[in-house]
Amino acid sequence: MATSREVSLRSYRLFAARDPRALIGIDPQGAWTQRDLLELMAQKCGVSADPRHTDGPDVIDPDRTLTALDAFAGRLAAAARRREAVLIGTGHPHRLLGFYAGIADALSAAGCAVLTPAQGRCVDITTRFGLRTYNLAYVRGVALMREPGAERPGCEPGAHTHSPLPVRTALAAAADAGGPLPDLVIGDHGWVCGAGQLGFEAIGLADTDDPALFVGQAEGTVSVVVPLDDAVRSAYYRPLTRYVLKRACLSQ
Repeated sequence: MATSREVSLRSYRLFAARDPRALIGIDPQGAWTQRDLLELMAQKCGVSADPRHTDGPDVIDPDRTLTALDAFAGRLAAAARRREAVLIGTGHPHRLLGFYAGIADALSAAGCAVLTPAQGRCVDITTRFGLRTYNLAYVRGVALMREPGAERPGCEPGAHTHSPLPVRTALAAAADAGGPLPDLVIGDHGWVCGAGQLGFEAIGLADTDDPALFVGQAEGTVSVVVPLDDAVRSAYYRPLTRYVLKRACLSQ
């Protein structure tokens, strides 16, 4: 897989130190040492629990991914039956936009309201390059962050971000407008953690270097987390989209 063991372990160290770059919106209740996180990720993803294993590619157990995908699909099926309002957002638009857009299309066809609050709103996010201002945009019902002026044809679809600020902005805008508020938030990174921490039910995808989502799941803040490599070509996620929609009885 694309994520290295070194990157994963660095994320666990940062999370254990309560670094906001690794917390991405979660305020953990437990102490969560680096060893605790390694054991959790071994249980949820299938990574090696051996702290002496410090380099090379990390691993995800495909059986754990399939089990979580079934739970993810089950929650989508329930949302469709109840015609719930959903908010979908991604910090990985280059890779995962197609996956989420397929879900948005299917839920919309099933009668769910796919919300798009705070369209065009500016969000200031601290990055390793300093403070950057992005615009909150929606593509096929999926929220993502864009640099100002990046809407021109041929530009990249959006910015990679772990920040919970976009979902906080979207939820605040929905509340200020008098609703509707989402019954379910779907996404990754800060979209899931930020929404879950605010009390919204959230489900999503996470790589081995994203311990915050799995901690949120362990503590009851996040409902479902699917362990997968989030940095491969976007076309590789098409079978996952078909699988999830079929399991949720949402195939079109």
